[in-house]
Amino acid sequence: MLPFSSTFLVPPISPSFIYFSRFSRFHFSPSASASASASDLLRLTSRRLVWETKAQSLTTMATEHDECMGSVKGQLAKLFDVSLKVTVPNEPDVEPLVAACNGKFGDYQCNNAMGLWSKIKGKGAQFRGPPSVGEAIKNNLPTSEMIESCSVAGPGFVNVVLSKNWMAKSIQKMLVEGIDKWAPHSPVKTAVVDFSSPNIAKEMHVGHLRSTIIGDTLARMLEFSKVKVLRRNHVGDWGTQFGMLIEFLFEKFPNFEDATETAIGDLQAFYKASKQRFDADPAFKERAQQAVVRLQGGEDKYRRAWAQICEISRNEFHKVYQRLGVHLEEKGESFYNPYIPGVIETLTKQGLVEESQGARVIFIDGINIPLIVVKSDGGFNYASTDLAALWYRLNEEKAEWIIYVTDVGQQQHFDMFFKAAKRAGWLPHGDTSYPKASHVGFGLVLGEDGKRFRTRNTEVVRLVDLLDEAKSRSTAALIERGKGEEWTEEEIESTAEAVGYGAVKYADLKNNRLTNYTFNFDQMLSDKGNTAVYLLYAHARICSIIRRSGKDIEELKSKGTLVLGHKDERDLGLHLLQFAEVVEEACTNLLPNVLCDYLYNLSEIFSKFYSNPECKVIGSDMETSRLLLCEATAVVMRKCFNLLGITPIYKI
Repeated sequence: MLPFSSTFLVPPISPSFIYFSRFSRFHFSPSASASASASDLLRLTSRRLVWETKAQSLTTMATEHDECMGSVKGQLAKLFDVSLKVTVPNEPDVEPLVAACNGKFGDYQCNNAMGLWSKIKGKGAQFRGPPSVGEAIKNNLPTSEMIESCSVAGPGFVNVVLSKNWMAKSIQKMLVEGIDKWAPHSPVKTAVVDFSSPNIAKEMHVGHLRSTIIGDTLARMLEFSKVKVLRRNHVGDWGTQFGMLIEFLFEKFPNFEDATETAIGDLQAFYKASKQRFDADPAFKERAQQAVVRLQGGEDKYRRAWAQICEISRNEFHKVYQRLGVHLEEKGESFYNPYIPGVIETLTKQGLVEESQGARVIFIDGINIPLIVVKSDGGFNYASTDLAALWYRLNEEKAEWIIYVTDVGQQQHFDMFFKAAKRAGWLPHGDTSYPKASHVGFGLVLGEDGKRFRTRNTEVVRLVDLLDEAKSRSTAALIERGKGEEWTEEEIESTAEAVGYGAVKYADLKNNRLTNYTFNFDQMLSDKGNTAVYLLYAHARICSIIRRSGKDIEELKSKGTLVLGHKDERDLGLHLLQFAEVVEEACTNLLPNVLCDYLYNLSEIFSKFYSNPECKVIGSDMETSRLLLCEATAVVMRKCFNLLGITPIYKI
């Protein structure tokens, strides 16, 4: 077992390397060779480097008992699986193809008939074409209380209409047992989500917004799916830029340990000033280079100064994470640095690392440039660190899925890096087996001018300032609505934070992450259309309906009965029941916008139900049933908000 702890400090080593962070690639490469002590940390020859791959399909669930408990599609797939085994017993490994459909012919559809016909025709089968295969699949379905009727349409599509009674009972059961009963079950036990990853000694800016928000939502969805998620903040906390920062700290604060966050002030300005000094003053530059050697050599004074700068940065990062409600565990560049020499040595012994123009590289099939893992001057780089981190995550943390959330500009790097890992046998070939690694790319945040979002003086926008502005605007909107006279200061404060921060998050997450999007406060804080404000207000209105009824909703859950008698009630019930499969789809494809689409559609379907005079809630004969349907909608909305990292509000 390799030594590590959550407060890991690099032992005295002096590797030469090039430093790249996730979000900016400043490179420095002093010439010093890696010491043997770093390599000795890694006794790769005494244990298997390649963790045994699990050839486990993405669609395989955890256990028979728990499989798709909340997923209608999953439960139907089990029924169709039985039918397919009876219908075509000589065709093994036929996966049921079940999907939701538009409602004209049914609620769900099994689409296996055409594919099966292409396999079995000419083999003496008794079928005359896809329609007859579809009829057989329908006729061989086991009896189930969840199915009201089945029909076959077109080239063998088997359409299923769900039983209203079963739907109502399923929703009521969720209300009694909790929304977690609807959680999808992933085949993955442990996943790493590598996200946010700012640079030490630099402010978090709008460029970190998408990685932080998207990564947090993916982590939340996986956690809801019963996956142990290691939330990793791969901060840029190691590199030769620390020489100039430490030397500048010594210069400005001779008693550097007394230097506080307040004394140092703006970290971004501190970094810029040290860089200017480094570029302009040869004597300072020489001292800074010596500081790097002493830091990497483990000299106590320099290690303490490095730790001081890192801690001040962490305090600044915490302000952002606290506002966003995001939790991460930091394992930065410095944590993996001691593992690099041993990993490179092992890859070399496998024959993957070759010499090329003085550098050591891994050649990747289909790509005309190699993956450089050791520079010509002996320095390590971004790829070196990522290979060491991946090795650690697979072998020490036993992760089955490692997810990297960075901008799309780094796609080629991750493509080459993953292919190198597959060549090494760390990852299986193909994308349907575990362990696996995925790059979650995202587009840019743009300003009104269609360019990168910046301040008027072309500076990047500080994330803290952006979030505070959202809260400030949200507060002003509440005051304008007259809430200043009705609510306490605490209520205004908490609501303004929920709405302001939620608006920023949702405006990002509702877009396909691969696209750019324009940051616009007026649009994201609008209470009309597909915005967090509209959805939060919709939830608050549902809560208000339940309060105005005067009924004890908990008592209704245990004693009342939910009925889906009207079409609009049934439409709402069906959409609620599809929650689990939507979360599963969003997780599988790593697309949070799928969940946002579901949430917005849920609010629209509820509005249609509630505004229909035939579906009157309070004071109607069906009040109890419809209050339960209102509560079920609110419960699912709250879980959607939770997965998106948004705090719900209960009154407006």
